[in-house]
Amino acid sequence: MEISETLRMVTMHAQHVDEMPDYLAVRIFAIADLMKTPRPGGIDIEKLIEHVKLYDTYGQTGYLGMGVNHLILEKTIRQIEEQLGVCPTIRVEAKTQKFENRF
Repeated sequence: MEISETLRMVTMHAQHVDEMPDYLAVRIFAIADLMKTPRPGGIDIEKLIEHVKLYDTYGQTGYLGMGVNHLILEKTIRQIEEQLGVCPTIRVEAKTQKFENRF
């Protein structure tokens, strides 16, 4: 199985079983799409796959602090997006105006 397919499968599982938010899943699917074409080394997709597998909505909140929460996962996603040269776009709607923020 291709690494992009593995990433898609674990992300779909995390969305449906572990309640991963859609805004994170969309970014991971975009990374999976980019991984279908050959990329230079140094992009740690295995780390992202492992973090997605360990995703827990309430991770890092208990006594033992187990699991990967949205903050840890988002940091990993951001690092890979930077390596790939991807800048996520967030659309924000106000009552009277629409604008885009890039970060």
